Amino acid sequence: MTTCPPTGPVVLQINRLCKNFGGQVTSQGIEGGLWAVRDFDLTVHEGELAGLIGPNGAGKTTVFNMISALISTTSGQIAFYGKNLVGLPPHAITQLGIGRTFQNIRIFPRLTVLDNVCIALHPHAGYGVGAAVWQGSGFDRKESALIETAQELLGIFNLQDKQDEIASNLPYGEQRRVEMARALAARPKLLLLDEPAAGMNPAEVRTLMESIHFIHDQFKLTILLIEHQMRVVMGICEQITVMDFGQVIARGNADQVASNPRVIEAYLGKQGGKPGRRD
Repeated sequence: MTTCPPTGPVVLQINRLCKNFGGQVTSQGIEGGLWAVRDFDLTVHEGELAGLIGPNGAGKTTVFNMISALISTTSGQIAFYGKNLVGLPPHAITQLGIGRTFQNIRIFPRLTVLDNVCIALHPHAGYGVGAAVWQGSGFDRKESALIETAQELLGIFNLQDKQDEIASNLPYGEQRRVEMARALAARPKLLLLDEPAAGMNPAEVRTLMESIHFIHDQFKLTILLIEHQMRVVMGICEQITVMDFGQVIARGNADQVASNPRVIEAYLGKQGGKPGRRD
């Protein structure tokens, strides 16, 4: 598998990103604690479908949490289309155009599938609180258009027949797809997908891969994907960054990463073992 180097504008630029939990700040720097991420660099270009992989505990989700401002950085730089993200609150990150899904599903469990998606569309609905209260004809038209858009998004993930069901009643794999549809409804320029195939059976994984390809092409999205299922990453990602113990150990296309000795050791260990885990 060969890929051309990305040439579009830089969407996400991360330089020397670090996260320490529990350390003490001293005149000599930070002492003690756990370095979950250390000197992490990443460049993602517009339109790229990139992967971020590594054994359990490598620091992948911590990177996502710092990009989306769910946790603070210890040091380093994160820029989105050249704008510094460090120090911004999560809602400001979302408004700039960064959407994400989570390793542990975060849907509104008591709402319907349709309402879960509509919530993400409302900031783009084109009416304010006053219009919603008085509910004039203009409100009705815009609300109908919003519902139609939500239904179209559900159709992308084969959930159009589930729109009236309570979200928590869906099987795990379908809840995953609801979360992806909702993330897409926020109209992101950069979509962060944290283990979207987790809990899915092989047929669902194949459908998911097709859906990711579709939204990437249809919406001209830039996507950064964390995934433990190697068939997903190797099958759809153009460039892959590999982490281990909080640091980058390899970068390249699927063939380059799969044959890299440091990657093989990180997943299998010097004595061999089960891929994807390190005990």
